Amino acid sequence: MRILQIAPIWESVPPPAYGGTEAVVSVLTEELVRMGHEVVLAASGDSTTSAELVSVYPRSLRTADDLKDRSPYDWAHVGNAMSLARDVDIVHNHAGEIVMAMAGACRTPMLTTMHCLATPDTEFVWNRYAGAYNTISKAQINALPNLIGPAKFAGHVYNAIDVDTFPFESTPGDDLLFLSRIAPEKGPIEAIEVAKRTGRRLIMAGKVDNYDRAFYEAEVKHLIDGDQIVFVGEADAAMKRDLYKNAHSLIMPLKWEEPFGLVMPEAMVCGTPVIALRRGSAPELIDHGRTGFVVDTVDEMVEAVSQAGAIDRATCRAHVERHFSPQIMAQNYLRVYERLLERPARTMFAPVPVPVRQRISEEAGAVA
Repeated sequence: MRILQIAPIWESVPPPAYGGTEAVVSVLTEELVRMGHEVVLAASGDSTTSAELVSVYPRSLRTADDLKDRSPYDWAHVGNAMSLARDVDIVHNHAGEIVMAMAGACRTPMLTTMHCLATPDTEFVWNRYAGAYNTISKAQINALPNLIGPAKFAGHVYNAIDVDTFPFESTPGDDLLFLSRIAPEKGPIEAIEVAKRTGRRLIMAGKVDNYDRAFYEAEVKHLIDGDQIVFVGEADAAMKRDLYKNAHSLIMPLKWEEPFGLVMPEAMVCGTPVIALRRGSAPELIDHGRTGFVVDTVDEMVEAVSQAGAIDRATCRAHVERHFSPQIMAQNYLRVYERLLERPARTMFAPVPVPVRQRISEEAGAVA
């Protein structure tokens, strides 16, 4: 099968540090190539892949601080990628609504993976998009019950991590770990509270985006003392693996419906249990009581920390190998591709809005 993978151009594939979508695209692309498929990856020019790489700009746009306006480069990236659609069997879109808006340029079947939550402002595009889409967890549908238009739900396919590149540590460390963007919805203040109430040191790692800078400066920075609460900045691939394997547990006080938190399987595959609030995909990713704990309050998080030391770390790794491996994700996507190829060719973008609301249940063709 010849497959076009369209990644966002804002981060390289794979990303050097933060970049969940790009990490998933890399794992999927490499596994499809390993399985013998012909894959074209549209991504930034500094990406690394065994697939055929096509790009319009040599760097990820996040690193292009010298550009006054980066949007035209994004548009050119998508336009160039779509020009290749006629020469492939399947277009797999990971770059969101901008690709969906240009889907009418081809009749090749398109699958859009919903890596983020849709917003009311994007309904205009969803109204007209006639291709297929999948979610990355069951919970993501619960947060998006009223998608409008002819978009076809292809089920949910869990993300995967490159299991073999993550080390395993059988002996737990003493420190708690918070590894995430430093943003209100990620719960850094609550993670600090858990650390102070348990008396454990908290290692915080993550980037501070420009739009979260004011929150960090006003609400978080003064809580970082460099002793019990330690902020190490954004962790690259090597650092985060070291942090995961040496942690007592990963703390995730989620305050939003996270579609899929890659840090959860990443921590568990290193043997580190995850303690998360019951939001988004957390109950799907964590085997409660066996690979971590899914709780409802900060008080319960504090209690769970005292129990996490009894978690069998080998069970954590086996759980990830069984559910979130590259092989499983690629096989599930191939099943979706094959179903789409059975449909008649058609334009992927409808010329007029379709005023029909469809409520999608978990049973509507879930893949995994």
